[in-house]
Amino acid sequence: MNKRVMVISLGGSLIVPDKVDFNFLKKFKNVLRKNYGGWKFVVVCGGGSIARKYIEALKEEKANSIDISMAGIRATRINALFVIQLFGKEANGNLPKDMKDVGDYLRKNNVVVCGALRYARNETSDGTAAKLAGYFKSEFVNMTNVRGLYSQDPRKHKNSLFIRQISWEKFEKKARSMKFAAGQHFVLDQEASSAIRKNKIKTYIIGKDMKQLDNILKGRDFTGTLIWG
Repeated sequence: MNKRVMVISLGGSLIVPDKVDFNFLKKFKNVLRKNYGGWKFVVVCGGGSIARKYIEALKEEKANSIDISMAGIRATRINALFVIQLFGKEANGNLPKDMKDVGDYLRKNNVVVCGALRYARNETSDGTAAKLAGYFKSEFVNMTNVRGLYSQDPRKHKNSLFIRQISWEKFEKKARSMKFAAGQHFVLDQEASSAIRKNKIKTYIIGKDMKQLDNILKGRDFTGTLIWG
């Protein structure tokens, strides 16, 4: 595989914030398409609001933690199947079952789309994406509904500070200071934070401004957070 691989964790809140965001998804597709000359892409879809609705309903029914997590995983796969349809012949036709499947599809396609590949305790689709970045020894972009990492949740704290760069160790410590919850809102889950540190994965956190993804792929300055070193 001569092209570089970029793993992208595509937040479910960007795919279906309330209804499907076609405008955003068209821009996302166009930016990836423009960069096929030098890159191949693995896109891991999150569950977003669909997953959270399933999770909340099952919590009301006092379902066990594995059943709750599996509902979230199925939501990521529904979103992934939808994104596969949007990319058409440029992407894999079927959902990968494991990392080997992802690699096999990547040899034949410019884009491979998946959801969470399997159940893992205390892990979201971000963890799947981070582990895939380690598997392919690639860089990793996490696209979420805020423009990067803040000192506190900017939706709740107006005075929170934007963090442009942070080390793997400091980021993991920040992630691990919070208790895991299925459907959580933090920019990257705890298992993902450990995976990027252990594998020394250059990681970018950006929002929905597609210019920033294009800048990263072209090696330009970008607005977002770099986790590195």
